Amino acid sequence: MPTFALYLAAALAEIAGCFTFWAWWRLDKSPAWLIPGLASLALFAWLLSLVDSDYAGRAYAAYGGIYIVSSLLWLWLVEQRAPDRWDLAGAGICLVGAAVILFGPRGG
Repeated sequence: MPTFALYLAAALAEIAGCFTFWAWWRLDKSPAWLIPGLASLALFAWLLSLVDSDYAGRAYAAYGGIYIVSSLLWLWLVEQRAPDRWDLAGAGICLVGAAVILFGPRGG
């Protein structure tokens, strides 16, 4: 699976897993919501470990930009709140940062 697809799948799994805790704690949902949430968070960790990178820290750092954009998509599509211009500007900056981390030349 290509790196971007892994990052996107990992972000969806992480956000969904975290949202189940949010729903239980903040939206007064049943504690049963925690069961799929834990499974989703385990899936997130597994997917992120599949990213082709020599160093975990670099893979996680680059993932951060994708996570931020995915979180704003969640805000818009699931929570029905449109990101504002500052959300979009911040996400753009983060994506540029993630690209520098992923594609920057490395001295050997």
